[in-house]
Amino acid sequence: MKQNLLLLFILFITISLSAQQRSREVGIKVGVLPTGTNNSITDVGGVKVGHTTLIKGDSIRTGVTAILPHGGNIFQQKVPAAVYVGNGFGKLAGSTQVEELGNIETPIILTNTLNVPTAMDALIKYSLELTGNEDVRSVNAVVGETNDGYLNDIRGQHIKIEDVLSAIKSAGSDVAEGNVGAGTGTICFGFKGGIGTSSRKLPESLGGFTIGVLVQSNFGGNLTIDGAPVGEEIGKFSFRDRILDSADGSCMIVVATDAPLDSRNLKRLAKRALLGLGRTGGIASNGSGDYVIAFSTAEENRVPYQVENQFLEQKVVPNDLMSPIFMAAIEATEEAILNSLFMAEDMTGFQGRTIEALPLEKVKPILEKYKVID
Repeated sequence: MKQNLLLLFILFITISLSAQQRSREVGIKVGVLPTGTNNSITDVGGVKVGHTTLIKGDSIRTGVTAILPHGGNIFQQKVPAAVYVGNGFGKLAGSTQVEELGNIETPIILTNTLNVPTAMDALIKYSLELTGNEDVRSVNAVVGETNDGYLNDIRGQHIKIEDVLSAIKSAGSDVAEGNVGAGTGTICFGFKGGIGTSSRKLPESLGGFTIGVLVQSNFGGNLTIDGAPVGEEIGKFSFRDRILDSADGSCMIVVATDAPLDSRNLKRLAKRALLGLGRTGGIASNGSGDYVIAFSTAEENRVPYQVENQFLEQKVVPNDLMSPIFMAAIEATEEAILNSLFMAEDMTGFQGRTIEALPLEKVKPILEKYKVID
């Protein structure tokens, strides 16, 4: 009996060490601003997220993540938006029209590199079929990607239109993280990456706004967790052997806020998100596609498809009050990337390749050493 209890206790300890935990559950508290209720991009009112995860056989490890700025007809009620390119080795479809007009008119889709055209096709079909869009003849589909070809048979282009539509239709307020959706086959700092999210809620004295971030992490560098040089301590970082290795990759970052911002200040906000990536040790390498899409959900600033008046009236946060929003985006981006790592699991995929999840049993002592956690 005692022996059985001992075995159960050992099993419990083993599971506790290996189970997925968000970074805050481990004791890491990135930054100084409070999180939103769920510490998620969906803390920004109206924002929804959906995933389609494809894990089939021994070679398919990919998926789709859909981010909806609001629950209505986004084409008819466009949201102010901006794109910032940290390093442009990637395919962010629809970015030039967002840059030119300053708004987004479809859900945002994240997937793998070679399925961007499929996702665009699906978004177009989705938009054209919405009630009220019967006479629409042009749709600017916004699709971002990272390359999951190490773990996934990317050349097989396994994402189908129905997979994209499923992600959109399943979108809700609960956001799964780690090996899901567009993060199913991604790698980050040499460990299993994935989808991660976080948010910040500013106090009323700083505007009371909510800023949420979602990332698809798939990049390299030297992992740093809240200032602790984890990659260096573990001995796993880019160029460790002074040769070219797996530093290349990409990171898609989506920033949402209910602050009433125009496209100019949304672009300024998008720039700050890359500071959050840098705080984790990302280096925006030569072969990395690091893009930020930022949008505002403020209803008073939505852009109607059919303009009835000569002028649109908007209320916007002045420049002098942007700094707290910038800080919130930096903190939430950093934590979202950490969550993508902490929530990921070991994965074996294409050609038997295996990528291990961040080893919590090795990371915790390092975080204690550098007083990141108690």
